[in-house]
Amino acid sequence: MAADSARWLTVPDLVERLGLSPSKVRRLIEERQLLAVRRDGVLVVPEEFLDGAEPLKDLRGTLVLLADDGFSDDEAMQWMLERDDTLEASPIAALRAGRKAEVRRVAQALAL
Repeated sequence: MAADSARWLTVPDLVERLGLSPSKVRRLIEERQLLAVRRDGVLVVPEEFLDGAEPLKDLRGTLVLLADDGFSDDEAMQWMLERDDTLEASPIAALRAGRKAEVRRVAQALAL
C-alpha cells in the first residue's frame, strides 16, 4: 500500500483505538513502537501499523533498524508503505504476513 492510500490515524484516533492517554501514545512513538509523520501539520500513524488495539508486534525492531541505518522518519515511512521489489510487497504487508526476518534483512541491506 502506498503512503498516499494509507488510512491515517491521528493521536486522538490512537487514544480512542488503543485506550491510552495522549502522553502514552506519544511515548509509543518516541520508543519507536509506532512511527508517526506529519501530514498537513498533523501527527499521524498508518492504521496498518496496528494489530487490533496495539502496535504491530514486529514493527519496533524494524523501525529501530531503519533509524540506526540513518533513515529519517519520513524516509522510513515511505519505505515501510511502498512496494519493495525484493519483498514483492510493501515491508509493512510483509511484516503483517509474518516475514519479519526477510523484512529486516532487506532493511539492513539498504544501509550498506
